[in-house]
Amino acid sequence: MFMLDHKKIISTAMIASAIFFGTAHAGEQAIDGGAIYKVKDGMYTSYAVNTQDKKDFKYGKVPSKTEIAAWDIDVMPDGTGLPEGKGSVERGDELYEVKCGMCHGDFGSGGQGSRSTYPTLSVGSASTETLTNQRNVPDADGPKRAIGTYWPQASTLFWYIQSGMPFPHPKSLSNDDTYALVAYILSINEIEIDGETLDDEYVLDREKFLKIKMPNVDGFIPNIDGPEGPANVKKFLNDPKNYGNGTRCMKDCIDPKVNIVRIKVEINAFEPPMSVERTMKEEKVTGKVHPGQKLYEASCSVCHATDAMGAPNLGNKDAWASVLEKGIDKVYANGINGINAMPPKGGAIDLTEAQFKSAVDYMIKNSK
Repeated sequence: MFMLDHKKIISTAMIASAIFFGTAHAGEQAIDGGAIYKVKDGMYTSYAVNTQDKKDFKYGKVPSKTEIAAWDIDVMPDGTGLPEGKGSVERGDELYEVKCGMCHGDFGSGGQGSRSTYPTLSVGSASTETLTNQRNVPDADGPKRAIGTYWPQASTLFWYIQSGMPFPHPKSLSNDDTYALVAYILSINEIEIDGETLDDEYVLDREKFLKIKMPNVDGFIPNIDGPEGPANVKKFLNDPKNYGNGTRCMKDCIDPKVNIVRIKVEINAFEPPMSVERTMKEEKVTGKVHPGQKLYEASCSVCHATDAMGAPNLGNKDAWASVLEKGIDKVYANGINGINAMPPKGGAIDLTEAQFKSAVDYMIKNSK
């Protein structure tokens, strides 16, 4: 499914390395079965190459061990980088409701309405709803890529949650909270660990985490993991049967029996209309623009543009009237310091207090 992308990425990297360093031996085999030639007289075969010395970097400095460690936060499938900690499914359920559900929907069902772009985390039993099974029993919606049906390793789940979630306040979860959320997400995907069902009382820790086997762990070809990864890729790509019939075709290559689906209803109502014009039309500004409008659009609208997030949405008079009952100073303070599921300044910590108050004033002014 992904072999052509892998081929492009890996073979390009191999050839680029040969050109960059000029050390490859003539005829050395590339990972896709092609040949790598030595750069000679400023030429790589028929292509001119910049032969200036690029080995020594002229800018920056060598990072310290501490600086490298600060960025080295990934969690590998073998447990490298996985911290100690523990968390129950029940605790994960509570955290999910407060920090995740407003975007990813109840039980990981996906965002709704204006939040529909947020991904679905579960489509039911991961074991029975794998992509392979979905293709064998096609329906109008087609296969669904969710964590349980698609992801080959649970380590990515832990790493991504702890380093990038919740939006817009990443890196705010403890190790225990992350374990709890991983346990909950695995439970709604009906994934078992070492034959054990993940009920509310189930507690996930590092030892149990290393026993997780995702249903789609063998669903990717070729296998690029581990020290044998490059050899596996080379072997796979050297066999044309894996991505074609082994015979080159230059014309009339589509079997006439193939059912080609044509577009029956064209979409013409584009806003702005489709054009080859590469410049954006200047927006006409009518009237005075509130200084907090752009701040709101850039930093606040993701939660306050709709009531789906649980926050008072722009234009909702009743919701904002209720908020303002505590007084404007209290509203400012709660927003700046954070309250309930809202992080300090809504996660836009780069805003000054004056800028944040201006965005709040804009929302209040447009909700009366």
